[in-house]
Amino acid sequence: MYLGYALFGLIALVGWLVQRQLKSKFKKYSLIRLQNGMSGKEIAEKMLYDHGINDVKVISVAGRLTDHYNPSDRTVNLSEAVYNERNAAAAAVSAHEVGHAIQHAQAYSWLQFRSKMVPTVNITGRVAQFAIMGGIFLVNSFPQLLLIGIIFFAFSVVFTFVTLPVEYDASNRALAWLDQKNMLTDTEYDGAKDALKWAARTYVVAALGALATLMYYVLIYLGRR
Repeated sequence: MYLGYALFGLIALVGWLVQRQLKSKFKKYSLIRLQNGMSGKEIAEKMLYDHGINDVKVISVAGRLTDHYNPSDRTVNLSEAVYNERNAAAAAVSAHEVGHAIQHAQAYSWLQFRSKMVPTVNITGRVAQFAIMGGIFLVNSFPQLLLIGIIFFAFSVVFTFVTLPVEYDASNRALAWLDQKNMLTDTEYDGAKDALKWAARTYVVAALGALATLMYYVLIYLGRR
């Protein structure tokens, strides 16, 4: 049990450090103005055009770090800072999100697998939350409830690991295009690459955290007697 708490604490600390570093990196690279003068919106639209994708719109959404690609309505959603700004951080984020649009257009297998998992994970995640809470409370008298919660929570853990190749591939596509099309100077490109590297690490920490949580619940179940 103490090992479980120690593991939680370690992952939480690592997660905090990674998030702190990520914010620091994006703040740093937001100060590197692009010599081509293009905004995040313009970079996203050009990347889509260069890949022959004409049915995806680039739109602005409120909030910070709210950037995402929505496959249901085929939109690249960029936060206001990324959409309007003309710096290395904005270039990295906008190109990364277009990377997801390209994955969708090319039927990238890991993205398809993750998309198919979404409805299941939405349901199992809600059930797992209540089953685990009740199962821990009733672990000695009704351990089967906790076991159900563990099984359902395992779907969410698998989802976090399936997300890893999807995110890394989107970043690789973004960096490859930025390099091949000479969109950035060497300094700008290095900044974009570093920013995406740290963004990817947040997904790694999230996956490890989910796995550690699952192991903790399993230990509670196995040690109920």
